[in-house]
Amino acid sequence: MSGTTNNRVVRVASAQYPIGFFKRWGDYEAHITQWVAEAALGRARLLVFPEYFSLEISSTFGPEIYSDLHATLEKLSHALGGFVALFRSLAQKYHVHICAGSFPVRDGGTYYNRSYFFWPNGHCEWQEKLQMTRFEKERWNVSGGSGVNEFLTEFGTVAVNVCYDSEFPLFARQQAEQGAEIILVPSCTDTMAGFHRVKIGCQARALENQCYVVQSPTIGSCDWQAAVDENVGVAAFYTPVDNGFPPNGILTSGKPHEPQWVYADLDLDAIQRVREQGQVFNYRDWDGQHRHVRRPKD
Repeated sequence: MSGTTNNRVVRVASAQYPIGFFKRWGDYEAHITQWVAEAALGRARLLVFPEYFSLEISSTFGPEIYSDLHATLEKLSHALGGFVALFRSLAQKYHVHICAGSFPVRDGGTYYNRSYFFWPNGHCEWQEKLQMTRFEKERWNVSGGSGVNEFLTEFGTVAVNVCYDSEFPLFARQQAEQGAEIILVPSCTDTMAGFHRVKIGCQARALENQCYVVQSPTIGSCDWQAAVDENVGVAAFYTPVDNGFPPNGILTSGKPHEPQWVYADLDLDAIQRVREQGQVFNYRDWDGQHRHVRRPKD
């Protein structure tokens, strides 16, 4: 399907990404450029990086900073401009859409976990993580954002659920009702249980909304940065479980523990067909739940 001229078939690259260590910003910039160039060479039009992959930037700050969780957040806030400029320039240079994982952003006196989405023309918007994990709330003081967004592209509407958000169905449901056919899930999990929670959430969202869900995880050990010291996951593409799709709802997935891009060609017309002609109508029948669920009385 590669090389197709059908604008409704989009090749997506999902990063199975190890947190790196860099002495200088220029080394980090070269590393990210190499990853993007490789995906573009593989004819991907949409690239997905994982949650908190941006924390590798803190390696350039020195051990007195990156060994302190709160000092890391403070220093990273000064690197945000360079991060956004880098991904904006790469999206323009390689004419790709990029979901740049997530970056802990300070807005006023509060930190949010923000996922930036870049268009080939350099335009940029974001989706903040809404539900926070215990680590983020209790140890790191990162707060949940507000608002569910969708991103209109030349091939269709894309949305983002940042890691834990994928485990809560109403976020993806609102995005699907606003037209999203692809939901991107940048993730960062430190145990197999954590990975499977996100994976199960991704598959559930693909099932009930009859859409594609793309997961991009961090992998490997990073003993110098406590926030991302252990990373477990597999990049994967999840689908509806119906005619024309894999019977287990998994289109493809990466090889465990191996840094790599995982590619898939996503046919967005197939999403519309299954929503209209599927064996079941999970997307259409969503509201039927409300007729059968008892509401508590005041």
